[in-house]
Amino acid sequence: MKKAIGLWSGGKDSCFACYKAKLDGWDIVSIVNFTDPAGNDSVSHGLSGKVIEKQAHSIDIPFLQKPMPKNEYRREFIELIGKFKKEKAIEGVVFGDIYLQEHKDWIDDVCREAKIEGIFPIWVKDTEKLINDIIAAGFKSIVVSVCKGALGKEFLGRQVDTKFVSDLKTLGNIDLCGEKGEFHTFVHDGPLFKKPVNFTTGDLTSGEKYWFLEIA
Repeated sequence: MKKAIGLWSGGKDSCFACYKAKLDGWDIVSIVNFTDPAGNDSVSHGLSGKVIEKQAHSIDIPFLQKPMPKNEYRREFIELIGKFKKEKAIEGVVFGDIYLQEHKDWIDDVCREAKIEGIFPIWVKDTEKLINDIIAAGFKSIVVSVCKGALGKEFLGRQVDTKFVSDLKTLGNIDLCGEKGEFHTFVHDGPLFKKPVNFTTGDLTSGEKYWFLEIA
């Protein structure tokens, strides 16, 4: 069985990508979460590093959390892949990207340089089918951030379920998986999990572009 690591944001897409990769026969030897340089918050969804760590403890996959410098992300990423190749004999990295070609182009370029396979289990065009597949598989997640101008802060804390998808469809201009950054999620249960994540929701905070829901 070929070995891989999975990039992990704490949200539904990276989680489902790892799940699909395992179903496709990959042995996920570690999930990897990148934080800000201080190690406080995940770089992708605004979730605290401690929350991601607690989430990972509910999953039966080894976990690595790594602070990433702002200006040396590419170099650090390639070095990390090299370390996993040497120590764990990985052959691939799992990504949760769906259809943004500029993201995939960057990843493909980095993977070529690192001499590793980029694995894209959810690279599809039909995000309505994808979100419904995630829900049907049993993954449970809530909305933890919304982009101002795309969704109102009343969507924070919503469970990602069929009612949520239906409500997004009525808006007409929102990608149903939030692939363009309209919203981000936190997964707290599902097939990868040995037990649900115990968590509480806290205050709403306002950033420059996003509303955030505190998860503790």
